Amino acid sequence: MSKVKIKNNKEKIANILLSIGCVNINFKKKFTLTSGKKSPVYVDCRKLISFPKEREFIINEMCKQIKSKYKNNSTIIAGGETAGIPYSSFLCQKTKYPMVYIRKSPKGFGKGKLIEGEFKKNAHSILVEDMATDGGSKLHFIKALRQNKLRVKDIYVIFYYGIYPKAKKNLSKMKVNLNYLATWEDILAISPNYISDKDYENLKNYLESISIGK
Repeated sequence: MSKVKIKNNKEKIANILLSIGCVNINFKKKFTLTSGKKSPVYVDCRKLISFPKEREFIINEMCKQIKSKYKNNSTIIAGGETAGIPYSSFLCQKTKYPMVYIRKSPKGFGKGKLIEGEFKKNAHSILVEDMATDGGSKLHFIKALRQNKLRVKDIYVIFYYGIYPKAKKNLSKMKVNLNYLATWEDILAISPNYISDKDYENLKNYLESISIGK
């Protein structure tokens, strides 16, 4: 397969994620996931924090999305522990919005807070994470924000798998919108620049098998 050209910003972000090793594809030596299962693909957006130029482009793109919808600078940007914390911090530096972060569980000493930072009840908040797969892990953070009397109706992530049919459905039940910069569709579009024709077909088939629940 011949080399492909990048057609839009989604594909440009996908290209960044591939070029710096945030998205990994290897059908010969599969990766071990947290669940213990083996997978030919592995996504780790945490790595982006070490690449200032690439990070700045992605943060600027997310800022544009947020600013177009939330023009009030009292909107709180909430980072989910742990991967969401650096990105919420970068975004707050750009937007000048206040920041809080949400723990996975309350700390077992002091005031036992689940949310760190200062905020007023009924303030609007935005949940920021590095990525979303099936949306399940986001439910904890949404509940935590609402239990602490913060309004939340939007999640912003860098990468969304986009292959799990129930993901958006799970989040819509919580009345939140998922906003993202790139998906596996964008990765697949430019992957011929990084992998062989055989692995391209393997990747395409693998993603299709996941999306239909095989």
